Amino acid sequence: MNLNKIFDSFNKLKVLIIGDLMLDVYYWGDVSRISPEAPVPIVAVSKKESRMGGAGNVAVNIKAMGATPILCSVIGNDSNGERLVKILKEKKFSTEGIIVAEDRPTTTKTRIISSNHHIVRIDDETEEDIDDTAAKKLLARIQKFIEGGKTDVIIFEDYDKGVISPAIINKVIALAKKHNIPTVVDPKKRNFAAYKEVTLFKPNLKELREGLKVEVQPGNLQQVKTVTEQLRKNQKISHVLVTLSEHGVFINSDKEKKLVPAHIRKISDVSGAGDTVVSVAALCCALRLPPFEIAFLSNLAGGQVCEKTGVVPVNKEQLLEEAQHFMNGKK
Repeated sequence: MNLNKIFDSFNKLKVLIIGDLMLDVYYWGDVSRISPEAPVPIVAVSKKESRMGGAGNVAVNIKAMGATPILCSVIGNDSNGERLVKILKEKKFSTEGIIVAEDRPTTTKTRIISSNHHIVRIDDETEEDIDDTAAKKLLARIQKFIEGGKTDVIIFEDYDKGVISPAIINKVIALAKKHNIPTVVDPKKRNFAAYKEVTLFKPNLKELREGLKVEVQPGNLQQVKTVTEQLRKNQKISHVLVTLSEHGVFINSDKEKKLVPAHIRKISDVSGAGDTVVSVAALCCALRLPPFEIAFLSNLAGGQVCEKTGVVPVNKEQLLEEAQHFMNGKK
């Protein structure tokens, strides 16, 4: 594994990210008293911040690895949608794949935090599928990117918020196969079985259990192997990569059926780790790396972001250094 060459090659890749783009809003403050109106804490806000969430966090990770992300999603014609577009432009992300729909809100998650603890989260969203007009516009943009030679790998970032439907999945996978573009999936429950003939499918343990309606114990490797093999054959998937939290990741493909253990770390926050894993895995798939290398690098990246508080992207230089240490047996 020539890690320097691999990491340099990431810089040349263009990644099409299809899925649920969200606005993450954070309010930080202190609690010093209880409200006289109801038995709830009063948070005196000291800081506010808005960030890209959902598929947007995958785009942030892709960019952090040196590649070029292209987001394809649907947002609402509302103030939160305007804020998202403003953030995209400020951070120099393309907005060419963003469709604005009149009849739905921009998915927004507002978190109120005090002393590093979440007090409450407020979700403003709909889980209904986007309408036919928005779906046609979205597919047209996707087709333009694929046929224009601007895509090295496609990521489906599915949060069950209505942007991705079985019809969109089928059409995009057919286009990708026609143009020999790898497809990588971060699934949720609703469309779990719709992803057929993809290159890499990355559920976590909860999604695997819900999607297949089976009970899987992460410490039982034979059980994990059997279930992932069943999934891979039933949906004609090349690689299944299951994240197993502190147990690491399990890769199942024709050439490799192996657990890649998690490395010992001081875990601060697991938020966003799955986005980091799928981002690095997708870049590896774009380079047609072997299954073990895909699992090794994405597992290492996911663990890295868990050491930091909050949703943060992968640090490319740190990841390269850690990978070199592990490959050389120094760590």
